[in-house]
Amino acid sequence: MLDRRDNILFDEIDKDGPQDYSRTYTIAPADLARHEVVNLGPVSITASARKGDLPAEYIAEGSTRFTADFACSRCVEPYPFAGFSNFHLRYRPHPQDAREDAELEITPAELDIEFYTERAIAIRDLAVEQIQLLIPMKPLCDDNCLGLCPQCGANGNREACSCEASIADERWGALLGIREKIAKKRES
Repeated sequence: MLDRRDNILFDEIDKDGPQDYSRTYTIAPADLARHEVVNLGPVSITASARKGDLPAEYIAEGSTRFTADFACSRCVEPYPFAGFSNFHLRYRPHPQDAREDAELEITPAELDIEFYTERAIAIRDLAVEQIQLLIPMKPLCDDNCLGLCPQCGANGNREACSCEASIADERWGALLGIREKIAKKRES
């Protein structure tokens, strides 16, 4: 039997009406399988679940809050991040004519729909999903982060290195003279 405190149970909603949930979980960064997440604080989730307008449809709405340390994509230094997201999800039964592992074509209006085969949704899994959606594709400690020097590895935010400032790709060397010729034409 599933723990009613950690699962949205559709049978309970059918029997007792809308349900409210409020939980805090400790989730290890390894559970997210994202190398950008260095540290993850407690994750709080609140949700309300109710029947939807269609038969066997359920709606879960709520929010997720967490704090984390992400590794910057440029300088690789950890930086603090506070995440908050609101969610609105519709759960519908998995179509009878489709296998569970089959791909389903959905319309843009159906992007907030998740299909279920079991009549329960783990709240912890819902929280993990919301965190995954909030992790930036390329986390940056600052939009102006200078990153690491490609030659010596020095962090440009903390120190200046003595490497050559401009690293030109020699394949573009043939075009270098064109800029000078254009500038001379404009002057004359």
